Amino acid sequence: MKSRKVLFITQEITPYLPDTEVSLMGRKIPQFVQEHGREIRTFMPKWGGINERRSQLHEVIRLSGMNLIIDETDHLLIIKVASIPSARMQVYFIDNDDYFMKRLEACDEKGNEYPDNGERAIFYARGVLETVKKLRWVPDIIHCQGWISAVAPLYIKTSFREEPSFRDSRIIFTPLGDELKLPLTEQFYADLQFKGITDEALGDFPEKATQMDLYKLALRYSDGMLLSPSYVNPELVAYAEQLGIPVVGPVDVKGGQTSDQVVEFFDSVWGKGKQPEEPEAF
Repeated sequence: MKSRKVLFITQEITPYLPDTEVSLMGRKIPQFVQEHGREIRTFMPKWGGINERRSQLHEVIRLSGMNLIIDETDHLLIIKVASIPSARMQVYFIDNDDYFMKRLEACDEKGNEYPDNGERAIFYARGVLETVKKLRWVPDIIHCQGWISAVAPLYIKTSFREEPSFRDSRIIFTPLGDELKLPLTEQFYADLQFKGITDEALGDFPEKATQMDLYKLALRYSDGMLLSPSYVNPELVAYAEQLGIPVVGPVDVKGGQTSDQVVEFFDSVWGKGKQPEEPEAF
């Protein structure tokens, strides 16, 4: 058993959000991994559509209270937790009044995309990593899923690379659809440069990036890519192959052999590993 601890930085998990391929993947893959004897920690954003009372969320006071500075403004990090008894799984929620309270996923109730989605992704990634540090937990594998998690690989391999919790971690990234239609803002590019991240570390990442640019940035700092059935982008697969990182899938979480396939892939990535190379053009 090579990979003993697995951190999941997810976008959606059922039953907290309606059943979709994305939310089922967020629920089933951690469950598969735990059932194979691994220790897990699972995070997702506390999207505004989640009913806290019905889902029995409660704040973890000892983990909450840190201020994360984004765009020279303090944003309070609030950590909540709930359990899925049928899966014997605990889920941590990253919350903040500015980025998540009364706000849905990528778009509002009218379908308008939030202009600060990039900054929301930054807050989420940094919030998860700071919380894992507080837990003094050391994951072997970190599985990042979706646009909201896409800056986490960059931070883990740069700003947090000397932290004991992440020094030896391997990262697997799963892109999940084309939720972001608008380009990210120049402010996002500026806010991304945190704790030692420079223009050189970002390579040719554009100041007004698309979701494809964001996904490629995630892959640049990942050690493997796991595909979902609903989003198999040939450009991303080719880019992963160019970087020399393994790709598996698409993985259907409803399939009978999926759990073995996922765990074997996690173990193979843990065994091989990969250090970031010099930035390449997107």
